[in-house]
Amino acid sequence: MDRLTLMAVFVKAVELGSFSAVADELNLSPQLVGKQVKMLEQHLGVSLLNRTTRKQSLTDFGRTFYQRAKLILADMDAAEEMAAMTRGVPSGRLRINAPVTFGVSTLAPRLLEYMVRYPQVSVDLTLSNELVDLLEGGYDVVFRIGELSDSGLKALPLKPYQMVLCAAPAYLARRPPITTPLDLQEHECLAFAYSDGRSHIRLEGPDGCIDVPIKSRLTINQADPLLSAAVAGLGVVLLPLELVKDALRSGTLVGLLPDYNVPVSPMNLLYAPDPRLTPKLRSFVDFARAVFGTAA
Repeated sequence: MDRLTLMAVFVKAVELGSFSAVADELNLSPQLVGKQVKMLEQHLGVSLLNRTTRKQSLTDFGRTFYQRAKLILADMDAAEEMAAMTRGVPSGRLRINAPVTFGVSTLAPRLLEYMVRYPQVSVDLTLSNELVDLLEGGYDVVFRIGELSDSGLKALPLKPYQMVLCAAPAYLARRPPITTPLDLQEHECLAFAYSDGRSHIRLEGPDGCIDVPIKSRLTINQADPLLSAAVAGLGVVLLPLELVKDALRSGTLVGLLPDYNVPVSPMNLLYAPDPRLTPKLRSFVDFARAVFGTAA
């Protein structure tokens, strides 16, 4: 087996933390993954991993070799992309970062279309609500919700991110009516755990914007469990339209304060400025513009 393949399996084992996780991702058996790492160690004549039945850790040499191996594999990807540019065929590994809710409910289902259209492109999708650095993180593209800072990156404007304030009929039936934004202060609000610690809901109405302080017994940093809690009647929730539209359509959830709007958030696709985009990157930028763009 060639050394690059053994190196790639070793790098995956370090990044995913176990042979079984690598086996699941590469569709191999854990025994074969372990055998390949062992073959690499035998070729090098030195141990790379300390392994027990419960965990694994890098040896001192393994830590150094891991960094060099990542660079070698990245150089190989770059060389393949150069060949692809010559052919004009999108190929290689596309590394994407996106917010969790958008990634799960909107991006991932449409990403399958892209992969069918461009079978020579492999995709690594990372979902995170943290603000990642595109260049330091090694990403090709990053979906970003919110106002942009002047980062020097190229930005493709996408459809604004729309949120909806809603609750289950069962919850509303047993609580005082919600007719003005200030009524929310008397209700249980299911809160998203923002990194800045904010605990308010901003609404736009006839008299402009209003920030309503809220209280909550349940705060979560993921949207799906908040949706489940809202459907179960635990309180009022502010969630992306894409996530709650089916529940609103079926009546499982009901929209609140129709005379007020939740301000939309801008969304952009960020990528490094380059006068000559690789076919891989150009193909995804064009795909994102068609599927998620302002004219879509």
